[in-house]
Amino acid sequence: MTVNTPLCFRGKKILAPMVRVGALPMRLLALDYGADIVYCEELIDIKMLQCKRVINEVLETVDFVAPNERVVFRTCERERQRVVFQMGSADAERALAVAKLVESDVAAIDINMGCPKEYSTKAGMGAALLSDPDKIESILTTLVKGICKPVTCKIRILPSVEDTVNLVKRIEKTGIAAIAVHGRKKEERPQHPVHCDVIKAISEAVSIPVIANGGSHDFIKEYADIETFQKATAASSVMIARAAMWNPSIFRKEGFCPLKDVMQDYIKYAVRYDNHYTNTKYCLCQMLREQLETTQGKKLHAAQSTQEICEVFEMGDFYEETTAIFEAKKTSLETKTQDEDDQMEDPDVIKMAVRFDKREYPPQITPKMYLLEWCRKEKHPQPVYETVQRPLDRLFCSVVTVAERKYRSTLWDKSKKLAEQAAAIVCLRTLGVPEGKLCEGENHLINKRKRGDQECLINRDHGEDLAEPSHKKANFIEETADMNVPKM
Repeated sequence: MTVNTPLCFRGKKILAPMVRVGALPMRLLALDYGADIVYCEELIDIKMLQCKRVINEVLETVDFVAPNERVVFRTCERERQRVVFQMGSADAERALAVAKLVESDVAAIDINMGCPKEYSTKAGMGAALLSDPDKIESILTTLVKGICKPVTCKIRILPSVEDTVNLVKRIEKTGIAAIAVHGRKKEERPQHPVHCDVIKAISEAVSIPVIANGGSHDFIKEYADIETFQKATAASSVMIARAAMWNPSIFRKEGFCPLKDVMQDYIKYAVRYDNHYTNTKYCLCQMLREQLETTQGKKLHAAQSTQEICEVFEMGDFYEETTAIFEAKKTSLETKTQDEDDQMEDPDVIKMAVRFDKREYPPQITPKMYLLEWCRKEKHPQPVYETVQRPLDRLFCSVVTVAERKYRSTLWDKSKKLAEQAAAIVCLRTLGVPEGKLCEGENHLINKRKRGDQECLINRDHGEDLAEPSHKKANFIEETADMNVPKM
């Protein structure tokens, strides 16, 4: 049994949140080398709210998947007690909604208040929040009261030490568990010196843990330097960004591992967790740095897939073996799922292996429209569709109930709409009713629509009131929704 203990932020070595770097492979590698806590890259609240939480049985991960099927955030059991989810937000209610979405899969929630880049600040997020203390207080207070996991935030310093300390004291009163401080002003960049004196002033002014960040350029060149930076700032913990990006074995108390080994370890995680090749390539380029002009660096730069990346590092066999294992696992799970479906299937459901291909139908005419028209003509209740999504591959299957009988296709589709159209086709074919295909000849629904359009134009020419009874409006909306007619 896993015991959930609150995450402690004192005496820790932490992987900083980094765009394009802080994905699952780098977080796991940092933990392997000795990091105590890992932050994911900043993820924007609006994008996260569009995501669906999916259990990926093949990879054994929890995925938060966008409507376009892109995985926005992926995590696994290995890091669940030590990963902090960093969010970009400028709205308390949105921030709370995202926190509730992910809190069972992460150890803490962080609000980014330090990123100076335009993609973060343009919507009032990141460092833009530093000039709006009321909004900061609203977001953090709402999160602290609304979720069970610890809440943190990451800031940059203000132009004056006094203003920075006053802001941090106000933040402390919201009840957050810790605060990370990047010791530079929002207009300063890595080449500017880190202001250890300001971080120290903050550490001495508040009782919550202060996490010092920004020491890679001036202080942290090897493991022993982490403690040096911590002492210089009097901070509770140290957060490392670029030094860890260049070589995540910076967290290893025994010293650095050979870069070749580090890169191969990273690639193994990237393949194991199906990391997008552009993300993998970016991280490896950051590790190679001055070696990018070597033969290997040039080959890496030219790689256009995970397989090609593996071949650059003489790991082609590993890629083939790993992908073969995943394919076998996926096939096994699909077979198991199909067997379970067959066992649980309602024997009264009429099934047929069909798909909806819109190229076989006139524009704006669908089987669902024909089925709805048939039900009205026969005075049956309108069709009822029940659609489910399979977690394994995120495909859809729909069952339509018509006149107390159920119909479905045995083929799973990539969208809810396609699955419902397939179910309608099964019903229409079983009933021997036309489904509107081009090969069926004259289409009475097209003629009906044309007449309706002509009547509408005549009414408009005569200036008649186009208001309709509410039940007729509902039917029109329902039909046009199926036809995907754009609004005028």
